[in-house]
Amino acid sequence: MQADEEVGKVAQQTPIAVGKALELFMVQIVTKSADVAKERNSKRISAQMLKQAIDSNNEWDFLREIVAKVSEKGGHVESRQGQGRERRAKRRSSHSPRSGEAAGRRRRNRR
Repeated sequence: MQADEEVGKVAQQTPIAVGKALELFMVQIVTKSADVAKERNSKRISAQMLKQAIDSNNEWDFLREIVAKVSEKGGHVESRQGQGRERRAKRRSSHSPRSGEAAGRRRRNRR
């Protein structure tokens, strides 16, 4: 913050207060998402559950545009091109230790 010339001086306690506020916000949103997970008899919080928690609280309306990208069925976030899953799957398979070609490249690079 102090590197930005428009901000000017920042009191020593300001970063501490901002950090604490962020921590409290995260506790709220995770707790609400955990409640949604419990309602669904799930032990994990998915993106879809996080979206439901955000949509149910009017104080978090500033996040709705972000979570709007989460699909209702799968809970994954679509990329702008709509190929998010395919790209990730392709990346995983090309770096898979089972792939002989990729393993050979890694061995050559280590030398």
